[in-house]
Amino acid sequence: MRALVVSSTQKGCESLCSLIREYEGSVSITHATSASEARRIVLDSEIDLVVVNAPLADESGEELALMVTEQSLATSILVVKTEYFEQSQTMFSSRGILVVSKPVIRQMFFQALSLGISLRSRLGAMHNENEKLHRKIEEIKLIDRAKWALIERLGMDEGQAHRHIEKMAMDLRKSRYDVASSILKTYQM
Repeated sequence: MRALVVSSTQKGCESLCSLIREYEGSVSITHATSASEARRIVLDSEIDLVVVNAPLADESGEELALMVTEQSLATSILVVKTEYFEQSQTMFSSRGILVVSKPVIRQMFFQALSLGISLRSRLGAMHNENEKLHRKIEEIKLIDRAKWALIERLGMDEGQAHRHIEKMAMDLRKSRYDVASSILKTYQM
């Protein structure tokens, strides 16, 4: 797991890093002291978990937590002062942000980490499935374009074009996608 701890204080950073390491032994932790630095890290690297110790020097930290959940696959945990906990919980829980109050209670933080890790795992699986579906759709589109090339250039009907691509794929021991790509290159389409 790759985590990012964002805290404007060294003490807060050390405390949160210690808790994360205690919960998850095999973790790579990066830290940032400002929201702008954290944004660069989140956008430039693959992070699984971002813990924001609010407030930060350059913003409240809430905007950063929102950005993390909206623009990355990382889970976001927002650590807020006790007096802001209920309001923050109400505002951000529906947006996928886990909220923990200060002073941080070890067991509560571990529950948030557990939920965060589970959310990240599930989101990652859904993202991978979505990518597979997008690749499949692109493959179908390309094969359909190749069929239309055969229909236009060789006068085949759709069934003949489909069988032609299938047969070429079997004969050449290539995927239908590769055969379709070759057909489109041949006819410059």
